[in-house]
Amino acid sequence: MTPHALVLAGGRGTRFWPLSRRARPKQVLAVGGGESLLARTLARVSGLAEGAVVVTGPDMEAAVRAESGGARVIVEPSGRNTLPAIAWGALVAAEHGADTVIVLPSDHHVSRPEALREALAEAISLAQSGTLVTLGVKPTRAETGFGWIEADGNRVARFVEKPPQAVADSLYLGGRHLWNAGMFVFRVDAFRAALSRHAPATAAALDRIAGGEPVATCWSSMDATSIDYAVMEKHDDVRVVPLDCGWSDVGSWTALDELVVAGPGGALVCAERVAIEASGNLVHAEGKLVALVGVHDLVVVDTPDALLVMRRDEAQRAREVLADLDARGLSRYT
Repeated sequence: MTPHALVLAGGRGTRFWPLSRRARPKQVLAVGGGESLLARTLARVSGLAEGAVVVTGPDMEAAVRAESGGARVIVEPSGRNTLPAIAWGALVAAEHGADTVIVLPSDHHVSRPEALREALAEAISLAQSGTLVTLGVKPTRAETGFGWIEADGNRVARFVEKPPQAVADSLYLGGRHLWNAGMFVFRVDAFRAALSRHAPATAAALDRIAGGEPVATCWSSMDATSIDYAVMEKHDDVRVVPLDCGWSDVGSWTALDELVVAGPGGALVCAERVAIEASGNLVHAEGKLVALVGVHDLVVVDTPDALLVMRRDEAQRAREVLADLDARGLSRYT
């Protein structure tokens, strides 16, 4: 058994603008302090994986390589969602000795890494039978922004898309559902067999790459979709390992609540603070004095060339700024 980590580092982290940019995305930032999210991801599996492959995009290659600690980095010709990235990454891992891969996003936070390693060790053991395994995070709230997994023992009964609030309330209270965190473990041969069944165009393109054709000439033949839609939701032998490790997807600026100890005024990353009748704010202004007077539930992010100010309950909309900037020809800020 030779597991390798397969780390997905191609996302832009658009909801973390203006700190996250096209050439320096969220995964290479030290969100919450310390090492970058990518470096922390690789460190968490160093005792389980005998090698690592990091998949990224051309715009962010330099920044990702700098944070990959010597791991093998491969660069997608273009972004086509997670299925092509995982398929090619698994092939590269196998070419370098892996029989099993641990698929992990590069930009998540885990406060109890030992609990994650224990769950991954269990998943690796399960995967040796040829089943595909996913890790399901034990939910702490009725979240509408995540997909959910319905568990029947250690088998996946079904995947649930991001639900409306009433459905999320029911899933949370029912106790049989877990959050889908995009973490998977499988034998490479079992995954390629599943590809042949459920995503034959991607399987055929992967065979051509394995036969020596350049990735660039095969890439557009792969299905531009997620591994969830293409394989996991269709496959008849998927197991789930529950995970309780202090997990956060660091999905938007409100994640500072989980990563930074709140003080007067809210969760602030700054040099010094003054808070007068202020509460519930999220501020990122490294190296600066931040003074908050009579304001509540704001998100303020200060960078050398851009300043973001929004209400906390609008945090998911930061990505809309990027669309506006691109439409106006201001891509230098994205």
